Amino acid sequence: MSHSTLPPTGHEAGPPPPATAVAPPPRTAARPPSGSEPRSIWPASTARVGHDDLAVGGVPLTELADRFGTPAYVLDEDEVRDRCRAYLRAFPDAEVYYAAKAFLCRAMVHWVQEEGLGLDVCSAGELELAVTTGFPPERIVLHGNAKSPADLRAALRLGVGRIVIDSTSEIARLAAAVPAGSRQKVLIRVVPGIAAGGHAKIRTGTDDQKFGLSIADGSAQHAIARVLSQPRLELTGLHCHLGSQITTVKPYLSAVRRLIGLLARIREHHGRTLPELDLGGGHGVAYRPGEPALDPGALGARIRAELARGCAAAGLPVPRLAVEPGRAIAGPAGVVLYRVLSVKRTGARTFVAVDGGMSDNPRPALYGVRYAPRLVGRASAAAPEPVTVVGRHCEAGDVLAPDAPLPGDIRPGDLLAVPVAGAYHLSMASGYNLVGRPPVIAVTGGHARLLVRRESLADIQERDIGV
Repeated sequence: MSHSTLPPTGHEAGPPPPATAVAPPPRTAARPPSGSEPRSIWPASTARVGHDDLAVGGVPLTELADRFGTPAYVLDEDEVRDRCRAYLRAFPDAEVYYAAKAFLCRAMVHWVQEEGLGLDVCSAGELELAVTTGFPPERIVLHGNAKSPADLRAALRLGVGRIVIDSTSEIARLAAAVPAGSRQKVLIRVVPGIAAGGHAKIRTGTDDQKFGLSIADGSAQHAIARVLSQPRLELTGLHCHLGSQITTVKPYLSAVRRLIGLLARIREHHGRTLPELDLGGGHGVAYRPGEPALDPGALGARIRAELARGCAAAGLPVPRLAVEPGRAIAGPAGVVLYRVLSVKRTGARTFVAVDGGMSDNPRPALYGVRYAPRLVGRASAAAPEPVTVVGRHCEAGDVLAPDAPLPGDIRPGDLLAVPVAGAYHLSMASGYNLVGRPPVIAVTGGHARLLVRRESLADIQERDIGV
């Protein structure tokens, strides 16, 4: 794969897909127009069309905007598949679960299954969509710090492969719900006490947040003992998730060392050797040129080396490893298109308002994430000037890109494309101001197709049944 944020791993091929995987369909190579586009943050298929347009997956972005309207999410199917394959190469003999919370639709379920990945879900809604699309439930892991009774009932009814226990109160509730004569495989989510992640609100490896059970205060050890005493629960391993947008390998190596120590204590105190270790995800991507991104090839090689070394020192067999990339697979495969509605100059600041905003991408308002919008569809000789790209919603915090360099003659009607929009956009989209959520369009081999239609006013009104 040729992509600067996801370089080759050095492995020629990943492991063969599991027996439940469906063979991928024949790939049709895209034929991008002449010229090339810098690919540091764009899908690898991105190419120039003439002097003023870009194509992704062989389809011009202006054509997509005209056909499907704006705002609209564009998802490069080949980029998604290539990133799935890169993870299988980086983590041979491991389970790679796609984290559905980043973005999920029926087509994404098919792509992930066809490429041989498992699935990590956080609710009965995500679980039901996956299983009714044909995804094998035994290759699904259910997460959640506060799973509802409906979540657990759905997981047991559909036969998910693993449930990650996140609190001691969940243990007895889950055990009581497991049908007599059967056992449910579970993991314990532990907190290793490691601070990592791109923002305080997405750091989950420390003791001051809502997820998991602490090693430091003994909560994890207490939960492990309780699970081992439940005949209807089968403890297969440990799980941890350090946070999101992590761009260095070091925190993961620290987590491996601490979890090996806990595995050794479990063997010592309970005589049990757990066969699985899930290190979660949180692998960072670049949102703007020059930003760091986590290389899965380097991550996989160093984690596997650290795991082998630590287990040898502790006299433990090496557990089967699992990882859960979400953003790193879906994020760089997506581009969102906006139409400029107004340009307002107030003092020293220029505000460029577009027809979307925090209802289709709340991340800048939540985490201060910064994007790199680009003018497409019109050639401009004007020098770039820093502008603030804002949304249409009634919030001063509805800012999509502060200090973004755009041509000085930017005007209403212009089309803006924002890369790295495949993760945590539609999945976190809201109904604010009742503007409706955008559609998702897949592109590959010069063709475009609608995956998720635009939410209409009729959709919104049909839900409102009270008078």
